[in-house]
Amino acid sequence: MIKNKKLIKYISAVLITAFVITSTGCSKKKSEKQKEQYALEQYKLSLETQILKPAQRLAIIKLIANDYLLNEDYQGLILFLTNIIEKTPDDIYNAYYMLETAFAYLKLNAEPIAEYYFDRILQKCPDIIIKGTSAHFICLQNLIQISKTPSHRIKYFNELINRFPNDINKTELYLRLAHEYEKDNQWEEALKTCSLFLQQPDATTIQIPGEPDAYKNARRLVDFNKSTKDWTFSSLKKLETAIISAINNSDGEALDRYKAKVNFFTMSWKQDETDDDSTPEDFSMVNWIDGNTIQCSKSLDESSNPNEAYLKTWGWNSYVDVWYFYFKKVNFPLDPEINGDWEWAGIYIGNKL
Repeated sequence: MIKNKKLIKYISAVLITAFVITSTGCSKKKSEKQKEQYALEQYKLSLETQILKPAQRLAIIKLIANDYLLNEDYQGLILFLTNIIEKTPDDIYNAYYMLETAFAYLKLNAEPIAEYYFDRILQKCPDIIIKGTSAHFICLQNLIQISKTPSHRIKYFNELINRFPNDINKTELYLRLAHEYEKDNQWEEALKTCSLFLQQPDATTIQIPGEPDAYKNARRLVDFNKSTKDWTFSSLKKLETAIISAINNSDGEALDRYKAKVNFFTMSWKQDETDDDSTPEDFSMVNWIDGNTIQCSKSLDESSNPNEAYLKTWGWNSYVDVWYFYFKKVNFPLDPEINGDWEWAGIYIGNKL
């Protein structure tokens, strides 16, 4: 219990002062908030009752829209902006209002509706510059991210490439566009776009997120399309039987006929297929099988799967005795006659790691 009367009076004075300051602060904040709300209401009223130039309307709408954004009231912002767009369909700044509407829908995880507004800007609104960037460019960038339909993304990629070639990485976009054509089963267009990708000066060096083997895969597709494709077998069993028969008969010429004429590789398990010496053009089985007694397993390696298979062989030389023949299923929907066939695609030298 506090017995000092002077101390009691001092504490009481401090508490009263603190209360008064807090109350005054709250009142002041409340008063400022009321003023802001009153000003916003006046702004809204001016949009309804006054004849304003487009730039004046834009400035007022931005102020009101920012208040919705600060309060994270995205539904309120959408209602406000769509009402503006509906009442003034010819406003030159409708692209901006629709863009803010689309972003509000993204905040609400309503991507299909956001996609509608981004696309509507492209179809209905003249382009405008927003903070130094084209509104149409902003729309296209977002559309290729959120659209779920390959045919739509094809349209957006092409528009980006054709309209904004200096603002994008064409090399990356050509590859991504080729993938969209593949998904949409437009294989002729996919091949043309792959060729455009390969023609870019940085195609061999570009690093594309999610595409670690971009150049190699595109090169394979284009080269395979240009080839005779006469070395494939209708089934893995037929390919396996032919290879084993050629080995048992020491028939190097037959083996040369059976191996793929495009993208065939010979390399160690640690080597990369993109290495310059992984696909020698003059590699011939005749040079290796003559004078050696080659043997092979009676069945495919247990690591084989429905799309890839390995056959162990040995007796090739005193340095690296074991070679694994690598077979793979052909994925080439452009030619239904060979799509799903099997090819002998390469050799892994040495024991499996």
